Amino acid sequence: MAAKLKKGDKVVMLAGKDKGREGTISSIDPKANKAVVDGLNISIRATRQSQTTQGGRIPKAMPVDLSNLALLDANGKATRVGFKMDGDKKVRFAKTTGDVI
Repeated sequence: MAAKLKKGDKVVMLAGKDKGREGTISSIDPKANKAVVDGLNISIRATRQSQTTQGGRIPKAMPVDLSNLALLDANGKATRVGFKMDGDKKVRFAKTTGDVI
């Protein structure tokens, strides 16, 4: 099945402590159905000091379930994603505006 959300997409959080906040997808794990979004779902992780990095309490973006994310369309509103054929290519489009993503 084709991915509705991809790396680099601007998304809005639909549920959780960061509901309504926007960010960009930095990585995605299709098998676990999760994505890491820059600036959302931040958790404090304690790391040990090494020769290259400073130890301490470091904020880290944790994975979010894909069902809690919605793509932002050109107007900045949350939209669902559909697929259609554009010539001989399969493309994603925003359901609210009909624009190709």
